[in-house]
Amino acid sequence: MKRALAAGLLSASLLGCASAPLQLETERTYRVEWLGERPLIDRSHLTITLGADGRAYGNAGCNHWFASYTLAGERLSFGAAGSTRKMCAPALMEQEARFLDSLGQVQRWDVSPIEQLRLWPAEGKPLRLWPDQG
Repeated sequence: MKRALAAGLLSASLLGCASAPLQLETERTYRVEWLGERPLIDRSHLTITLGADGRAYGNAGCNHWFASYTLAGERLSFGAAGSTRKMCAPALMEQEARFLDSLGQVQRWDVSPIEQLRLWPAEGKPLRLWPDQG
């Protein structure tokens, strides 16, 4: 009897730990961690939110950005990005330009083995993102 109870509790606790796999969702903010082969500059904050209306927006590190997007299954593409026009430190401006350029190269998305969202260009390394917790 004790063995059956212990086995039941163990399997119930394991089922409780299972979570749904990460999916690309609209109206959810994702925090960029890597731009291709490079991590972000310390304390810079880049985000992507896909609105339900087909418009994407977020923070590019210095400026706010916006673009149209198309999502169909695993295919994802962004239209030409626009942004506000504040000036920041040259390194942040360079990172922001790489980010906005990389959005225009995105062709598909997937989830890595560590459950990180990846936005893939036709060639090269992906943008890597996590759901924003705050």
